[in-house]
Amino acid sequence: MGVAVLVAVLLLGGCATPRSGALGPAPTTSPSSSAPTARPTPTPTPVAAPTPSPSPSPSASGTPPRPPTPATTGPHQQATVTIELWYVRSGQLVPTRRTRPATVATSRLALTELAAGPTPAEAATGLTTLLPAGVEVTRITDGVATVRQLPAADDPGRERLREAQVVWTLTQFPTVRQVRFGDGPPVDRADYPGLLPPIVVTGPSAGARVTAPLTVTGTADVFEATVSVRVLDAAGREMVTGFGNASCGSGCRGAYRVVVGWRTAREQHGTIEVYEVSPHDGARINTVAVPVLLAPA
Repeated sequence: MGVAVLVAVLLLGGCATPRSGALGPAPTTSPSSSAPTARPTPTPTPVAAPTPSPSPSPSASGTPPRPPTPATTGPHQQATVTIELWYVRSGQLVPTRRTRPATVATSRLALTELAAGPTPAEAATGLTTLLPAGVEVTRITDGVATVRQLPAADDPGRERLREAQVVWTLTQFPTVRQVRFGDGPPVDRADYPGLLPPIVVTGPSAGARVTAPLTVTGTADVFEATVSVRVLDAAGREMVTGFGNASCGSGCRGAYRVVVGWRTAREQHGTIEVYEVSPHDGARINTVAVPVLLAPA
């Protein structure tokens, strides 16, 4: 199989800052119509370049909340919405996405999907959920979503992870800035530090059908902010590699966006690997493997 490589990197600005809630002509000179004269030519006045708009600020965790994405539909198609769900793998939070029929009760939909657990493709990567069925939002007031008190867990660590699943999932919505469990104090993502792996992949999701060029997105806290990506075919052969820089790294979490391209003559299962290159021996470390379906362009 031939292999072609197309790599483009776009940076997302800003290091991890306190959560802000955002998950967000040059003038021309007309030519003179008068004929030349003996008058001296005036010195042009420099025009200041337009000031670029500031980049949206990420949350305190470095991961901007992803608002639900409505899908464009035809006149005879049902509207859908794509939501982000935060599951658990090896004691850390990992995101995935679902596309479901649109509803005004997106918070209820999100918690129902979260409790239902991962798909078979996601479960094969080690994802699981700690949230029991029946957990729901009772009200949302002034940006605070109140959730029925969760049943006590045997392990405080599991209880913290379970709460974090709810908080990270609900705060993707623009109407929710904090979550209150029962009569407890409001909390947000910053109240659950240390629960993200060094590399988080927000796209593509496990089991997704993808075509080239593919944009791989997420956040990372890695050496010199360098994030590497490679695409493997059904036989595990490397089809393409690429890399890019997160907006922050080596002690802070930043967003990354890497575009990779490849060629395949047939649809086949494959893997997108996102990893860090060890500064000590060049080995791939902190690897996140996302199983996908590679489709011809």
